[in-house]
Amino acid sequence: MAGIIGITGINQNKVAHDMLSKISHRGKNHNILLLKEGLTIGIASNDLGILCGEVKNTNFISLSNKTDSTSVKMENKKIILKRDRYGVEPLYYTYLDDNNIAFASEVKALNGFGTIIHELEPGFILDNGELKKYYELQKVEAIEIDQRETSIFIKETLTNAIVKRISDNSIGAWLSGGLDSSAISALVRPHVSMLHTFAAGFPDAEDLTFAKIVADHIGAHHHERIISFEDIIKALPNVIYHLESFDALLVRSSVMNYLVGQLASEYVDEVFSGEGGDELFAGYHYIKELPVAQIEDELIDITKRLHNTALQRVDRCSSAFGTNAHVPFIDNDMVDLAITIPVEQKLYKKTEKWILRLALVDVLPTEVLMRPKSKFWEGSGMGHHFYSYAEGLITDSDFKQERKIKCGWELNSKEELMYYRIFKEHFGEIENLDWMGRTKLVTTNGELSKA
Repeated sequence: MAGIIGITGINQNKVAHDMLSKISHRGKNHNILLLKEGLTIGIASNDLGILCGEVKNTNFISLSNKTDSTSVKMENKKIILKRDRYGVEPLYYTYLDDNNIAFASEVKALNGFGTIIHELEPGFILDNGELKKYYELQKVEAIEIDQRETSIFIKETLTNAIVKRISDNSIGAWLSGGLDSSAISALVRPHVSMLHTFAAGFPDAEDLTFAKIVADHIGAHHHERIISFEDIIKALPNVIYHLESFDALLVRSSVMNYLVGQLASEYVDEVFSGEGGDELFAGYHYIKELPVAQIEDELIDITKRLHNTALQRVDRCSSAFGTNAHVPFIDNDMVDLAITIPVEQKLYKKTEKWILRLALVDVLPTEVLMRPKSKFWEGSGMGHHFYSYAEGLITDSDFKQERKIKCGWELNSKEELMYYRIFKEHFGEIENLDWMGRTKLVTTNGELSKA
């Protein structure tokens, strides 16, 4: 996705250039735009959907051509920052003093100021220093309609979400062979002359097998990367630098995504991701154990948490290589539809994402359509490699001594400490980490795992 930096104040061109250099990976073109006196803005992009101009004496830059997009405006000498509804497009800010502000698509562009960094949360506007909420995802009353009719609506809405994101650029899709990425790949394929699909994993990873089945079924040009654990360890410092997180389960799931993103960047300018399907359609196993009355609240909660966890992973693992990522499950219309679907259709006879499977019956092979949910690092073959590696690297004494970090958080595991050490090398000991997301954890059969 494109990146943006901005800073208010006089003669800030040099500072703005330095900020922009730290997110230059987000696009091939880097431009400093002085919109108005006292505001310097920089853009890193591949010219994918960036909108900028002046309307009724209001200067604006929008990070995509969607109606609800992360954007920056300058109106009557006021700075107005807006984040999209669900946090697909990142935005952070920091107050330099009482009168000046700096903002950027990534924390690394702001880290050198020595000030407290804030995430502009999804659905919020920062208007001249005042936070205003313009949208909040909330539970709504389910609409009781026939399953078949619901499945038709899902397919139509998801297809529309995909079509409006397709451009004239080369198009690809990250394809794990799971239901969500397979659904997106299959629905993209009829609308492009060539679709490249990308998968990565260890030699015996089941994701590689299922991804190849889907790619052959839909007629995609498939690419796969066979990796070793040595490749993963080598990539870790770069992954954590781009991800800007040490959250153990987020880092673990990002490593393979990063390697897939690197592969994709060799062939395409834009990629589609299946992120968001689990949250909207009850894809996680632990949800089956919840009382039915609690499930919709839980789905709303985990969807609202996506912005600084899974959506951050998608953004960073694509933009690290200057690629633009699309997440059609988190299209506004798609989310609006999904929250009206009864829980009983999402989780039918203990089968997760039942209604989504029904919507895809004519586009996916049966073995993929009915494939159970597996964690990304399991499907790719990584299993418990990270845990074992950290256990061999960090002693019990080290973990006890280093577990509590400067901001007051306690690290959850030796694996997380391993990632934090790398994070600290890149960014130092940051005292306030309120901008950083932490994966919601649940305990299933005594095992701590991602929600």
